[in-house]
Amino acid sequence: MTSQAIALTRDTVTPLRLFWISTLSVFLILAQTLMVSARGAPESFADLAETISPSVVNITTSTTVAGRMGPQGIVPDGSPFEDFFRDFQNRNGPEGDQPRRSSALGSGFVISEDGFIVTNNHVIEGADEIEIEFFEGFSLPAKLVGTDPTTDIALLKVEAETPLKFVSFGDSNTARVGDWVMAMGNPLGQGFSVSAGIVSARNRALSGSYDDYIQTDAAINRGNSGGPLFNMDGDVIGVNTAILSPTGGSIGIGFSMASNVVVRVVDQLQKYGETRRGWLGVRIQDVTEDVAEAMGLEGTAGALITDVPDGPAKDAGLLSGDVILKFDGADVEDTRGLVRQVGNTEVGKAVRVVVNREGQTETIMVTLGRREDAESSSVPTGPTEPEEEAAPETLDLLGLSLSAVTDELTEEYALGDNAEGLVVTVVDEDSEAFEKGLRAGDLITEAGQSPIKSFDEFEEKIAEAREAGRKSILLLVRRSGDPRFVALGIEEN
Repeated sequence: MTSQAIALTRDTVTPLRLFWISTLSVFLILAQTLMVSARGAPESFADLAETISPSVVNITTSTTVAGRMGPQGIVPDGSPFEDFFRDFQNRNGPEGDQPRRSSALGSGFVISEDGFIVTNNHVIEGADEIEIEFFEGFSLPAKLVGTDPTTDIALLKVEAETPLKFVSFGDSNTARVGDWVMAMGNPLGQGFSVSAGIVSARNRALSGSYDDYIQTDAAINRGNSGGPLFNMDGDVIGVNTAILSPTGGSIGIGFSMASNVVVRVVDQLQKYGETRRGWLGVRIQDVTEDVAEAMGLEGTAGALITDVPDGPAKDAGLLSGDVILKFDGADVEDTRGLVRQVGNTEVGKAVRVVVNREGQTETIMVTLGRREDAESSSVPTGPTEPEEEAAPETLDLLGLSLSAVTDELTEEYALGDNAEGLVVTVVDEDSEAFEKGLRAGDLITEAGQSPIKSFDEFEEKIAEAREAGRKSILLLVRRSGDPRFVALGIEEN
């Protein structure tokens, strides 16, 4: 090949290389643009913040605190500083003993043009006066409509001369881990403030039966309580309630009560000034793998009934040992899910409850009561008076030392009136029973889903389970009146 030919070849390749490089660059830019678009990452939160800020409010509460009556509570009785603090109070005159005002700060948001405002219950709890400061700079006094301590939600009402700007609730179930969110409120009393982050997790439970928290890394601090958590459409998907922090400041672990829980609570507070949750009237526990094996169940879905006190379930015929599989047409995954399903159902509604009872499926109609009424009427029972009697005989089995119920044991372990079954007096610390939480004072009332009152009945049920090929036996154990099922291995060595 001549030098001229080589030169022509190079001149031809160079434009081609430039063409492909340009094409590849355009492709990469488009790909990056599509990836950003797919993530939904906004260039700025400014437009969203400007739109929804007028609906977010700062809340100031005032509470009357009793005056000081003396040095007690400041220093211990007999302390050498007791006289010093008494003299200090006397020098400050009688005003030191007068009631004083205490203030607290929080956040909230307007949900209707006529002035309904949502916040946390702990923001306004015990307040004598509630003042609402709006983004535009004016303030209005608020009245308390109702509260729900269970979900830490409160509903307030202000009277304004003109319609107020408000925000709407979104569907928290559509929020996905990784979605962008924005929190607004009054952190540390600094006034209206915005922070942004993502949904870190969903369906978090902290302490309550109805907990359904969205976890976020958007900065939430003291004073943000009661403020809204927005999605990128400007809908409220959560109410900022709590943070996890060793210092008291935000470390990126905040919790907002999911809007789908809040909407139901707010709706009832608007209508009735209180909550009205459905009540089934059962005590339940999750179905673990060993419990499922002991009962011959195919899986661990459902909620196992441990006790049926007086109430709707008892009237309908539900029994201890039933496993609730469906409630009002919806599958029951576990106890937490059932509690929510029942609580979200209308009081007085007749619902179909599908249960597994001794291997057979049955459908039972139950008319729900009201949980709040049941909780207010519950009264604890006390122990009975003891009588002198001889030491009872014991049975050592499955790592347990068992005794028949006696008046002496009833008093010692507060078993309550009319207790029946076998009392655990000793638990071998190397046994499976100890590992699964059985302790002295527990009362075993059932074995193999049948009541037991004697040693012979207990041993008979164990023998029946072995003959049926079971590896474990299901025990109903009561402690301080609270029942739970425990499966213990019965395989012979």
